Amino acid sequence: MDIFGQALLDYHSNNYTEDIKTYSSLDEEDSIPLPYLFRDFKEMPPLEQKALKLATGKVLDVGCGAGNHVLYLQKKGFETTGLDASKGAIKVCNLRGVEHTVNKKILAYSESKFDTILLLMNGIGLAGKLFDLGTFLNHLKSLLNPNGQILLDSSDIIYMFDQDEDGGFWIPNSENYYGEVTFTMEYKKQKSEPFYWLYVDFNTLQNACLANGMNCELVISGEHYDYLAKLSNRQ
Repeated sequence: MDIFGQALLDYHSNNYTEDIKTYSSLDEEDSIPLPYLFRDFKEMPPLEQKALKLATGKVLDVGCGAGNHVLYLQKKGFETTGLDASKGAIKVCNLRGVEHTVNKKILAYSESKFDTILLLMNGIGLAGKLFDLGTFLNHLKSLLNPNGQILLDSSDIIYMFDQDEDGGFWIPNSENYYGEVTFTMEYKKQKSEPFYWLYVDFNTLQNACLANGMNCELVISGEHYDYLAKLSNRQ
């Protein structure tokens, strides 16, 4: 069931009647406004704009969605490929003029190498769980050309937990990393299967990179516990 892709197709076809609802293990109900998934460069948050400005060479946009980042880079003359597991998302990308697309999960893709890999809108979340982050990073590393880079943004969601008087945070299930979240999406009364999504604080990401032979540089911090990081192979 491609809920995300169907929502993108509906919006692109001028059949926009509702947004995607999300339910998470953090006991929160939220929504993903479909117009935001079709934003242009001027509407993107500063972290995304900065990442696109830092892109070089041949680019892979992982979890490309409706193709916003790819279309921007195409216009700038970059050879850019949009990859997404959603068939509907890839169809929308093609309809919008994205020249190179791949309809696969990133862990199933190994056909080419790139100078820049983008994982925006918390694309590192595709790793699912902290335990799997090393495997995920190593696969990304295998897709990099020499001197290539990975640009990703994520958030430290510690702020979502109650804080003690001594400044510590009360995390109900301390056995798991607090950035591991389970999501379910709903669109037009259809619900997706639950899936894991990872939010990783910068220090944890940096430690994971060091353990897997990668450099991790903080490029810029956002206004709300978010950040943009640049990863590269350790020389």
